[in-house]
Amino acid sequence: MGKLDGKTAVITGGSSGIGLATARTFVAEGADVYITGLDAEEPVKARAGIGGDVTAVQVDISSLEDLDRLWRQVEKERGGVDVIVANAGRGEQSTLAEATPEHFDRLFSVNARGTFFTVQKALPLLNDNGSIVLMASAGHLNGAAERTVYSATKAAIRSFARTWASELKDRGIRVNTVSPGPIDTPVIDTQDDPAALRASLAAMIPLRRLGLPEEIAAAALFLAADDNRYTTGSDLVVDGGHTQL
Repeated sequence: MGKLDGKTAVITGGSSGIGLATARTFVAEGADVYITGLDAEEPVKARAGIGGDVTAVQVDISSLEDLDRLWRQVEKERGGVDVIVANAGRGEQSTLAEATPEHFDRLFSVNARGTFFTVQKALPLLNDNGSIVLMASAGHLNGAAERTVYSATKAAIRSFARTWASELKDRGIRVNTVSPGPIDTPVIDTQDDPAALRASLAAMIPLRRLGLPEEIAAAALFLAADDNRYTTGSDLVVDGGHTQL
């Protein structure tokens, strides 16, 4: 018997990396899963690789119209939702001196605003005793150079979890964050020297390796499942000890 049998879960940014690993984990645990991706092809390709009961939807979470369309489809097809994993996000680096208004607006529009309205617009469909898992970052716990705006967006997400946990507690809805450290996702392969980047990141981690998307998926499952009903408003840091030791 799976930990999510009979549950409907929506995972934004579920077509690659952490989101894709979370979708695979949730399907294996019995959930009916919706995944979103920025373009029409990404989530469809991901669905084919997951198997099980997966629905792919093209969504840009910075678009309120896209979010409305997503939740209308979930309501029509499922009637409600039990688990939301607000995972979609954008990462860019810039120093304080070099950051442009466009850089600031892009990151806050997706990471903070997009996460906020993903959840707000789902509230009428969110079943009592459900679970919301927000994907923050271990970056909100330290002061890494060139991440001033990105880390601020993740600190906002961490704050959302606390406030929403308080607001939704009377409905039995739990809200928590996962804060990953450096994770070995396909985005690393888009950099100039992926091998050197992996090595430099691993050298910063007490466990001397990057995390795996499946390890973050396991953390999301822990927070989503009914056997963990006594955790809300919390931040589960999964970073190989980077911000803790």
